[in-house]
Amino acid sequence: MAKNTRMNSQITDAVSLSNLQILGSAPAESMGMLYQMLAQSTGMSMQNLVANQQHKNSIGSAVITGAVSTLLSLNTATNGKATTHILRANPVAQSLAATKAVNAAFGTKFQTTPAFNH
Repeated sequence: MAKNTRMNSQITDAVSLSNLQILGSAPAESMGMLYQMLAQSTGMSMQNLVANQQHKNSIGSAVITGAVSTLLSLNTATNGKATTHILRANPVAQSLAATKAVNAAFGTKFQTTPAFNH
């Protein structure tokens, strides 16, 4: 307890105890603010991530729409040439073309309709 001076000792004690309480609770309050800011920044980063994914999907849809529109506006000869160019590097397409050439060389024709033995 403070000595009696011009000021009342109870007032001095009350001020010193309130200062002590403020200093004692400061670390807990600062950690609480830190955790709150951490949670807020994590939430904002999640919102930004979702927004970026939505924008990426919108751009992807626009690119696909433009590509399909371009493909549909090309004439048949250009489509055939592009398809041949794409399939030329495909090993499965090369195998099918080789099989077709061998069958044509031997005069083998594929039967397109089923034959039923009666």
